[in-house]
Amino acid sequence: MPVRTADTSTAWLRRYQPTTNAVARLVCLPHAGGAASFFRPMAVRFAPAVDVLSIQYPGRQDRLRESCVDDIAALSDLITDELVALDDDLPTVFFGHSMGAVLGFEVAWRLEQKGANPPRTLIASGRRAPSRHRDEKVHLRDDDGIVAELKLLNGTDAARLADEEIVRMSLPAIRGDYTAIETYIGDPGRRVGAGLTVLTGDSDPKTTLDEARAWRDHTTGTFRMSVLPGGHFFLVDQQQAVTREVAAELRL
Repeated sequence: MPVRTADTSTAWLRRYQPTTNAVARLVCLPHAGGAASFFRPMAVRFAPAVDVLSIQYPGRQDRLRESCVDDIAALSDLITDELVALDDDLPTVFFGHSMGAVLGFEVAWRLEQKGANPPRTLIASGRRAPSRHRDEKVHLRDDDGIVAELKLLNGTDAARLADEEIVRMSLPAIRGDYTAIETYIGDPGRRVGAGLTVLTGDSDPKTTLDEARAWRDHTTGTFRMSVLPGGHFFLVDQQQAVTREVAAELRL
């Protein structure tokens, strides 16, 4: 039966295209330094059939004055509480990019432990499996070093990086997110029952094909992997292909 959703957002959950007749839900989790608005095109594409929720982490945009949560476990707990509060059984798919993929996995596992409407599928984009750790220390660099990393990954608009004021406001959130993801040590034995669909760029410096394929070890459900042209932010240039993958998992 279709579920009615309110035309509102919370501090954590953003609905850019509310619907009153959703038959499925898509929960989008941004990358490190990212914001809920990154996934506005997903909402435009899939509403009104799908209730598209984008997670807004503290410390950015209209939550700029809030302290960042620089620990994956703590952030996962908070997001889980928000999703449990929805209190419905709408069929759900998670889509997380980079740090968002790890958060999606951890939140899915927590929801399964609680028996609280976990996702049927997790789409893990642009991130190696939780069991594959690299000793990265971008969060320990000075501000110029962090900006250099952003330019390398091409995940932030060049004009934004050239605006000193915007960069200065954004850096605490970016550093906090990098601290969270770079200090995260995944449990190699942790598995979810949700199916796992992995999307990865063929030239992503942050994830090799072997590291992406290792997600297979973290599900007792179905697994498939799609390799798309591009680097870490392949989903920007490959938007149509990524949207098709999401639509397939939403069964639209």
